[in-house]
Amino acid sequence: MLVCGRGKGSAGGTGELPGGSRYRGQKRDSDPRRKWHWTGERAGQRTVTRQETPRVRTEERTARSGPEGEQKMEGRAEGAMRKRQNSATPPSAFQASRHGSREPESLLKKQRFHLDLWFYFTLQNWVLDFGRPIVMVILPLEWFPLNKPSAGDYFHMAYNVITPFLLLKLIERSPKTLPRSAVYVCIITFVMGASIHLVGDSVNHRLVLSGYQLHLSVRENPIMKGLQPPSLIDSFELLYYYDENLGHSMWYVPFFLILFVYFTGCFTNIREEAHMPMSACMLVAPSALYYWYLVTEGQIFILFIFTFFAMMATVMHQRRKGFSLDSNGRFLLCSFGLALGLVSAWVACLWNDPILRKRYPGVIYVPEPWSFYTLHIKDQH
Repeated sequence: MLVCGRGKGSAGGTGELPGGSRYRGQKRDSDPRRKWHWTGERAGQRTVTRQETPRVRTEERTARSGPEGEQKMEGRAEGAMRKRQNSATPPSAFQASRHGSREPESLLKKQRFHLDLWFYFTLQNWVLDFGRPIVMVILPLEWFPLNKPSAGDYFHMAYNVITPFLLLKLIERSPKTLPRSAVYVCIITFVMGASIHLVGDSVNHRLVLSGYQLHLSVRENPIMKGLQPPSLIDSFELLYYYDENLGHSMWYVPFFLILFVYFTGCFTNIREEAHMPMSACMLVAPSALYYWYLVTEGQIFILFIFTFFAMMATVMHQRRKGFSLDSNGRFLLCSFGLALGLVSAWVACLWNDPILRKRYPGVIYVPEPWSFYTLHIKDQH
């Protein structure tokens, strides 16, 4: 059936199409650009709808006349198919093809060595974390009374703000896209654990200034034996648990998890990107020394060694696929490897110390640097 919209100067009519289909419709004699809507109906067939113009019908008649017309119709069909495919292409694909030259530049920018982030990360770790107890010891006690926050507490507060920011920036530059929910949970847990440690470590520092000895347990300390009532010792043991156990776990587990997940994206098949620049080589030693302090003072050797073994397993798995570490991954792996060597040397030097052996019983013997300080160095000064 042929149906055409009624308009000015139009007239209706009926007729028969080639093939036996009937039509009825109106046509505009005054407008040569009229459009006809054909709906052919045959017995046992579905209704087919198409839109044609007089020019199309003329070309169809010409196409039926010979092979040249058939080639012309085939060309028109291919052109219409291409037009349909182009119109169905999503805008994102068009933009990607249009700005395709920018993608390699951004990819190379992500995969090069992040000197700025690694430098700031190492600097703030040394100043705000490693230097925190040193500042508390050096600065006079009169400047920071025992009932007020000390300089080390302010350093710890700054660390709790700057470190999550640097970790988020590091994740942003990772070539591997990470789930945002997992990253946010890790960052929130990290901040919460570091805040718990801030409170416990602040009180612990006040106890050290009052005569508390770190190389002894809570109940074995001389200043604890005279407390009345004796139940107060349980409160200090709870404080020690929040500081050394719960706080460290919530602090360091998400910290190493973020570093490991970032490490899994530091692989490439381009040799130039696998070369570690001189700036990265210069940062390996201070970064490894900080990780040594983190492992020994935080008592997280098991977490550290599992993270290091997971990194090595990831490297061997990626090598089978033909990938190698880029400069950022090599820097992180070299820092962890050198830190493991420093921890081994530290344990070997204090292996036969009877007092520290009693303070840290068990198979895994990793003494804390500040316990060594209160035992062998504090009395000399």
